[in-house]
Amino acid sequence: MQKSILITGGAGFVGSSLAISIKKKYPNYTIFCLDNLKRRGSELNIVRLQEQGIKFIHGDIRNREDLAQFESGITTIIEASAEPSVLAGINSSPEYLVNTNLMGTINCLYLASKTKADFIFLSTSRVYPIETIDRINYEEAETRFTISKNQVIEGISERGLAENFPLTGFRSLYGATKLSSEFLIQEFNQFYDFKTVINRCGVLTGPWQMGKVDQGVMVLWVARHIWKKPLGYFGYGGNGKQVRDVLHVDDLFFLIDHQIHNMDRVDGRTMNVGGGLRMSLSLQELTQICQRVTGNRVDIAEVMENRQADIRIYVTDNSLVSDLTGWTPTISPEEMVNQIFLWIKNNEAALLPILGS
Repeated sequence: MQKSILITGGAGFVGSSLAISIKKKYPNYTIFCLDNLKRRGSELNIVRLQEQGIKFIHGDIRNREDLAQFESGITTIIEASAEPSVLAGINSSPEYLVNTNLMGTINCLYLASKTKADFIFLSTSRVYPIETIDRINYEEAETRFTISKNQVIEGISERGLAENFPLTGFRSLYGATKLSSEFLIQEFNQFYDFKTVINRCGVLTGPWQMGKVDQGVMVLWVARHIWKKPLGYFGYGGNGKQVRDVLHVDDLFFLIDHQIHNMDRVDGRTMNVGGGLRMSLSLQELTQICQRVTGNRVDIAEVMENRQADIRIYVTDNSLVSDLTGWTPTISPEEMVNQIFLWIKNNEAALLPILGS
């Protein structure tokens, strides 16, 4: 069946990457990308989308009028729009964050309830509470923190954090807006007769991500090494041992592709989606990869004080999504860094004003 797909946040890193990958695999599909172009660098993706025959619409999910044009013919909505910073709203007004990440998603749910379109939601691992994550038992190895075998909290093992990890506690305003959206998606799924799936994504990366300190750290790290600009290890001893798993956006596409075409199998599900233990690394290990790939070393400050909303270790347990769909990530952190390095070098003039500041 031919699909007509609306991707919100469609000029952002994830939205545009998914749109282009879908269009290349299914050239007969109609794809609309809606974006308000708030994030600097997203304007660079408009030409990339149009070159693939993807229809870009400048609009905002906060405005229901901008979504009204899609009230007929849409078969799938991929809700990839967000204010993605975990620091958003903490030291500034939370108004844009709440209106985009919560009210915007509600507007998209209203659209899905009218069109009966399948609804694929990109949530975040940040729905899990910070204080509980900080109570995970860990060990300190030479280059990273690791999750201990012995745990007293439900939903955590050496594989990482699973969907039954406790949700009670604070998680950042960003995480709270996404979790609130998840609750409403479950209600709309139950009472408005359309299919939904929620993907709690970990750290996503790849070419065309406009990385910053608070979101897109792998791209930021590579860019700083290319241009020999200083970095910092913040908190947890100041030695860069804090760990995340990372997922290449192409690996995410393979999962979304499966979900688009198998919604009966994933309908109503909420799943953790990340690189998993095999694709995890510490900042110290990321630095070592960047040094090998770029041939450069940079000054890295050691700052002892922990930053607000930061966590020592997060690794995704992908057991549920892998068992349900057969999906597993394949692109290694070293390959991610190589791809990002080549992308920056090939587009240096355009990217330096955005990533080099």
